[in-house]
Amino acid sequence: MPHVVVKLYSGQSNQQKAALAESVTKAVMDTLGYGQNSVSVGIEDVEPKDWASQVYGPDIVDKPETIFKKPGYDTH
Repeated sequence: MPHVVVKLYSGQSNQQKAALAESVTKAVMDTLGYGQNSVSVGIEDVEPKDWASQVYGPDIVDKPETIFKKPGYDTH
């Protein structure tokens, strides 16, 4: 029962978020073999000014063992 959380800069439309959730769901189904009813996707808006403190530090820098695709940027 995968639950995927996507954090992104605020400003995307609900239509874009729904399309992203659909794509993520399909990727999980295709890659892991789960059925559509087993997958859930949450999308959290983050203001750009808060990205370093709310996402980059706690979710990327502080949890390197969970990162399977590293970002190509650094906030420092």
